[in-house]
Amino acid sequence: MPNSVKLLLVDDNPMVMGMLRNALSPLATVTTAGDGADALLKAVDDPPDLLVADYRMPGMDGRQLVDKLKSRPGTSSIAVILLASKADISEKLSHQEPVDDFVEKPFFLKEATLRIKRAIDRIALEKMAKSSSSSDGRIRGNLAQMNVIDLVQSLEMGRKSCFLKFSNENESCDMYFSEGQVTHAAYGSLTGDQAVFKVLRWTSGSFELDFEGKTSQQTTTLNTQGLLMEGLRLLDESKRDEDGNGTEEEDVLLDS
Repeated sequence: MPNSVKLLLVDDNPMVMGMLRNALSPLATVTTAGDGADALLKAVDDPPDLLVADYRMPGMDGRQLVDKLKSRPGTSSIAVILLASKADISEKLSHQEPVDDFVEKPFFLKEATLRIKRAIDRIALEKMAKSSSSSDGRIRGNLAQMNVIDLVQSLEMGRKSCFLKFSNENESCDMYFSEGQVTHAAYGSLTGDQAVFKVLRWTSGSFELDFEGKTSQQTTTLNTQGLLMEGLRLLDESKRDEDGNGTEEEDVLLDS
């Protein structure tokens, strides 16, 4: 079920737009536009949280669309990801300040979806923080809204310093972040890296975020990306052992 993030997807190639829309629809509420002019009208009428747009389009290209949106008070805060070739990124777009990220064309659908998903998760977390009505200023949610890996990755991308507590029946895991890096984690008798790897396996439960939470302890040996990569590797190994040798889903290379 998609979260509360509104995404406007813009591409003049119907095949590329269709495949991206299908991949992103489970993650966000997706609206599409076939050109920059249509996208501008839709964004002004109902501002999205995130714009994902092709750079090279006839008429109004992606950069012109972004410039027009950023110049308007009602749409200036929209996060932006442009789909562009390596040459366009390095020659024309690398210093485009209003752009949050790029997806380099040609791209594999899974890779592009993952990159866009990170932005969606970050925005979802920010929206949860703004809508939090708890008197103590903490954010509370469940792992059906955002799973452990997505939550940790969002805190890393946002360079957040905070205390994060996961709870699931009688078990819990405490995790501390400094500028997006996990510095200390405790799960029962486990601490540091092993505590993080343990909680990454959770598929249900709840979480609580306290942006005032701090610790001087340093028990982790890997940075956040390293913890996630190693944790995912261990998860994959575990699944392969349980399921036997499976076949991987075929990926699609797209270029508009």
